[in-house]
Amino acid sequence: MEQTSKQGHPKGLWVLFGTEMWERFNFYGMRAILTLFMVNALLMKEKDASIVYGGFLGLCYLTPMLGGFIADRFLGNRNCIMLGGLMMALGQFFLFFSATVFGGNLGLANTLMWVALGIIIFGNGFFKPNISSMVGSLYPKQEKNKLDSAFTIFYMGINLGAFLGQLICPIIGDVKDAGGIRDIHAFKWGFLAAGLAMVLGTVIFYFLKNKYVVTPEGKALGGLPSKNDATDFEEGEAQKAVFSNKSLITAVLGFLALGALIHFGFGQNWIYTIIYSSGLSLAGLIISDTSLTKVERQRIYVIYIIAFFVIFFWAAFEQAGSSLTFIADNQTDRNFFGWNMPPSMVQIFNGLFVVLFAVPFSMLWDYLRSKGKEPISPMKQAIGLFLIAVSYFIIANNVKDLGNNGLLAIKWLILLYLIQTCAELCLSPIGLSLVGKLSPKRFSSLLYGVFFLSNASGYALAGTLGSIMPATGDKFKKAAELGIDLQGILDKKVLATADQLKLLAENQISPTNPVFAGFEIHNLYEFFMVFVVLTGLAAVVLFLLTPLLKKLMHGIK
Repeated sequence: MEQTSKQGHPKGLWVLFGTEMWERFNFYGMRAILTLFMVNALLMKEKDASIVYGGFLGLCYLTPMLGGFIADRFLGNRNCIMLGGLMMALGQFFLFFSATVFGGNLGLANTLMWVALGIIIFGNGFFKPNISSMVGSLYPKQEKNKLDSAFTIFYMGINLGAFLGQLICPIIGDVKDAGGIRDIHAFKWGFLAAGLAMVLGTVIFYFLKNKYVVTPEGKALGGLPSKNDATDFEEGEAQKAVFSNKSLITAVLGFLALGALIHFGFGQNWIYTIIYSSGLSLAGLIISDTSLTKVERQRIYVIYIIAFFVIFFWAAFEQAGSSLTFIADNQTDRNFFGWNMPPSMVQIFNGLFVVLFAVPFSMLWDYLRSKGKEPISPMKQAIGLFLIAVSYFIIANNVKDLGNNGLLAIKWLILLYLIQTCAELCLSPIGLSLVGKLSPKRFSSLLYGVFFLSNASGYALAGTLGSIMPATGDKFKKAAELGIDLQGILDKKVLATADQLKLLAENQISPTNPVFAGFEIHNLYEFFMVFVVLTGLAAVVLFLLTPLLKKLMHGIK
C-alpha cells in the first residue's frame, strides 16, 4: 500500500510539510516581534535583549537532545510531536498575556514572558527532532538518494510558515501611527496569532498521521519504541544503544568540567555554558557506544564535523532577529514602493525567497544527480558558508560611509536576505538530509538532537555577536537631543560627566564601543566584517576537508 504523490514523494511528506509550516508560522512570527517587544514594552536594553534572544534560541535547539532521547526510548515520534505542539501553543498564549498586562504590572509581565519562553523551549525540544526524523523514515533504504530533494521540499514548508508568520504577526503586532510612534499594546495580537497557528498545525498532524505518515508498506511511523521490531532496522544493525557505566559517568564528568571551563575560563553566562558543554559531552557519549561499527562511527564523525561548521552559519544568519532588526528599525529607509515597512517585517524576504527557490534548488540537485555531477553534502554546505560571507561583505561596504545619520536603503537588506536564502538552501536542508542518511536508526532522533545542538551553539554565538553591535543613528540623535556629544565620547575625545553618563544609561545608550576578541568595534562596517571573516574562514576549511569527509561517508553522498 504505497502512499506516493505525483511528484514521486510519499504523501506523508506533505502532511509533515503542513504540520511544520504552521509550527514555523508560530515560531518565526513570534521571533519577528520578540526583541522589539522586550525593548519597547518590557524596557530591556538592546544589548540585553540580544543576549536573551540568543539564549532563548540556543535553548530551543538544546532541548531537541532531550526530546530525541525521550522519543527514541519512551514516547515515540508521534506522541512527542503532539506534546511539543501543544506546549508551544501554550507558551504563545503566555506571551499574549504578558503583552496584555505589562502596562499595569511590569513585574508580572516579565514573569509571564520568562514562563512563556521556558514552555516554548521545551515544546520545541519535543517537536523539532522528531518531525525531522520522520521525514527520513518515510523513505526505504533504496530511495535514500531522494532525501536531499525531500528535505528541500520540507524546508519550503518551514519557510512558507516563516513567511506567513513574519508577514501576519508584524502587521498586527508591530504597529506604528502616522507619526512613527509604536503602539506597544499591539504586540499581544502577534503572539495570539502565533499561538493559534500552532494549534492548527497540531490538529492537522493529529487527524492525518494515521492515514499518510506510514512506511511504503503502510505501517505507522513514529509509534512507541516498544512496538519496534527487527524489520525496522537494516540487516545486521544493532537495535539498541549500549552505553557502559564508565561512559555515562565520563559524560557527566565531562559536562561538568567543560561547563566550568566555559563559564569561568571564557566568561560565558550559564545558559550559553549549558548549551556548549551539553553538545560536546553528548557527542562524546554517543561515540562511546560499544555497539557502533567502524563504518557507523566514522559516519557519525562526519555529522559532528559538519555540525561544527554549521555553528558559524547560524551565528551569522540569526542576526535577522536581533542586530539586523535593530538596524532596520533605527538606520534603514524602509520605504518599499511607497509603503513604510515595519522593521520586524523586513526579514520576511528570507521566508519569501525560500518559498520561491526551494523547489528550483530541489530540481537542481535532482538534475545534477542524473548527470552524475551532484556535489556531496559537505561541498554544498561549504558553498552555503561562502555565500553568507558574500552577503555580509556587500552589506558591510554599503554601511561603510553612512555615518551617524545616513540611512541604509532597504534594497541592500533585501539583497542580503536573497543571498542568505541561497546559502541556507545549500546548507540547512542538506544538513538535515545528511543526518538522516548517516545516522544509525537506533540513534536517529538523538543524532538530530545533536545536530540541532550545533544550531543551539550558533544561536548562542549569534546572541553574543549581536550584543557587540555599535551605536546606530538613533542613539546619536537621542544623545544630541540630550546635549551630549556621543561620537566624541566614543572616540575618547570628550570626557563624559557623571550626569551625562546617567542620562545615557537612562536612554539605553552605551558610552563605550563594544569589544570582540580583543578588537574594538567602532562602526557597522567593522561589525559586519566580523561575520565575513568567521564564515569565510569556515567555508575555506570545510572545502579543504571535503575529500576526507567523502572517504568517511563510505559511499553516501
